[in-house]
Amino acid sequence: MENKQVQKFAENARWSFFLAILIIGALLSVLSDRLTIGPSWLIPAITLVLLIPLSITIKKSYQRITRRIALIITGIVTVGLISSVAFLVYGLFTHTAASAVTLLRDAAILWLTNVSVFTVWYWEIDQGGPYTRHVSKTQPIDFLFPQMLYDESGIWTNWKPEFMDYLFLAFNTSAALGPTDTLVMSRRAKLLMNTQASVSLVIVAVLAAHAIGAL
Repeated sequence: MENKQVQKFAENARWSFFLAILIIGALLSVLSDRLTIGPSWLIPAITLVLLIPLSITIKKSYQRITRRIALIITGIVTVGLISSVAFLVYGLFTHTAASAVTLLRDAAILWLTNVSVFTVWYWEIDQGGPYTRHVSKTQPIDFLFPQMLYDESGIWTNWKPEFMDYLFLAFNTSAALGPTDTLVMSRRAKLLMNTQASVSLVIVAVLAAHAIGAL
C-alpha cells in the first residue's frame, strides 16, 4: 500500500475514534449526578472541547499530535468511567444507592461505557496506533488476532485489525471477563484488559449485591 493511501486510510480510521468519543461522552452525560465528578456534563464537555483540535490535526495529517491528543482524551474518559464505578460502589456500601430502576440504568450505561473506553484504548495502543501499524511492519504487536495466524490461502496476508475488531475484543472482555479468540501479547495490553475485566466484574457485583439485599 502506498504511503498516501496509508495516510488516507489512517485519517479515515481516526474518525472512528472521533465517533467513539462522542458516544462515550453521551453515555457519561446521562449518568446520575451522584456518580460523576461534578455535574454529569463536565467530562463530556472537556472531551468535546479537545475534539476540536483533534479534528484539525486529523485534517492536517499531524499524526504524532493527533495521537497525543487522542491519548489525553482517552485518559480523561477513563478517569470519568472509573470514578463513576467507584461512586456506584460507595453508594451501595453507604446505603445511598438509588432505586432499582435507576441503579440498573446507571450500571448498564457504565457497562457500555467500559466497553467503549477500552475499545479506544486497544485501538490506540496496538502496534503504536492506527497509523503506525499500517505503515510499519516492525512494530511489536499487542494483540494477536486469529487472522494473523491463518495464511494458507493468502487471504489474510495483508490483513490489519480495524476498529470493529477492537470493539469485538472489548465486548468479549467485559462479557466473558477475558479474551476469547485473541491472544494478548504485551504487558500493557494485559494491564488494560485486567482493568476492563475488573470494572465489568465490579458493576455486575454491585447489581448482584443490590438484588440480594432487596430480597
